[in-house]
Amino acid sequence: MPRVATLLPFGLIVLSVLAAVLLILRPEGLPRLRTLRTELSYVTRSNRTLRREIEDLRWQVRSLQNEPEAIERVARDELGLVRPDEIIFQFGQFEERPER
Repeated sequence: MPRVATLLPFGLIVLSVLAAVLLILRPEGLPRLRTLRTELSYVTRSNRTLRREIEDLRWQVRSLQNEPEAIERVARDELGLVRPDEIIFQFGQFEERPER
């Protein structure tokens, strides 16, 4: 009987260590943790980029609300508008001639 009393705790410890190793190596264990860490890193970078874009858009909105020059710049650059007293010159693309 004393031998069983000694082996039982040792057997439980060995069984617990084996169970822990098996749980860690299961697909839901360590491999899943690595996948989630990679995904978290990607999402964090993506969020950082989106925050920068949001700040840029907020800056553009503030400038469009407060600066007439900003509105004119958008009208010229993005909409192609000109003032009534301006003259537009359009030139074709310049092509270099091959040397003889």
